[in-house]
Amino acid sequence: MFRRTPRLFAATLAVAALALGACAEKTDDKPAAGTAAASYPVTVGALTLDKRPEKIVSLSPTATEMLFAIGAGPQVSAVDDQSNFPADAPKSDLSGFQPNAEAIAGKNPDLVVLSNDTNKIVDQLGKLKIPVYLTPAASTLDDSYRQITDLGSLTGHADQAADVAKRMKDDIAKLVKDLPQRTEKLTYYHELGPELYSATSKTFIGSIYGLVGLTNIADPADADGKNGGYPQLSQEVIVKANPDFVFLADSKCCQQNADSVRARSGWSGLTAVKNNQVVALDDDIASRWGPRVVDLLRVIIDAVAKVPA
Repeated sequence: MFRRTPRLFAATLAVAALALGACAEKTDDKPAAGTAAASYPVTVGALTLDKRPEKIVSLSPTATEMLFAIGAGPQVSAVDDQSNFPADAPKSDLSGFQPNAEAIAGKNPDLVVLSNDTNKIVDQLGKLKIPVYLTPAASTLDDSYRQITDLGSLTGHADQAADVAKRMKDDIAKLVKDLPQRTEKLTYYHELGPELYSATSKTFIGSIYGLVGLTNIADPADADGKNGGYPQLSQEVIVKANPDFVFLADSKCCQQNADSVRARSGWSGLTAVKNNQVVALDDDIASRWGPRVVDLLRVIIDAVAKVPA
């Protein structure tokens, strides 16, 4: 998960609904309907599974979305307390931020999917003979595609996973194909939280804006990379930069919107505010790197398309 505020996150950030409709009823060792039988054992990196996992515990909201998108939803027996999509994912009180080996083991998983090795949880689960697959925060779209296909191999849904990745690539290509050529690039500020933390172009979310040809006003604030791509800006820096767009990834968590931005000291004169180009994003979609990144890109492109080239 991408960093939203220093208190909540470390700096390490429609497809699912379609896949849910295609999921077959869960059976012990049979593949989902319409797919070829997967051959086990399967090895991904250092992890080898001798048989198809049927009790998967996902402690990553992004991984949860990926698993359901590729048709492995019926094999997921529990997800963490932040996994809220799809709505019928088996949410539990397990935490991905502070994972507890004993609590995880209590779910009797045959595969655990994590985004972070917090408190050396991988070693703890390894001692309990519980297989673990790590899906760290993506830096590029290729990272996302790789994680999707890896999960497909591990869960016996390689074909569906390849289809999801291809669909993402095709949809993204279509979205960016007809972008107008501009003599001057539009600028933007992406807000992770009211404390004015942002993300540079070197982050995953920054790379998505890069596809649209936007210039990130946060880049100079972390030119040396010491903030891991997530610098905290000041009111003065943002006002001076005068971005064409303000994208709010804190609309749900912190109730930020065009009105609250306009009310900030000095912000009413920003080009983004004066031209009604303050865009409230879905916090969850903007902080995950799964299949719904296509939805995020579409929102950004739709907003930018309203500005004449």
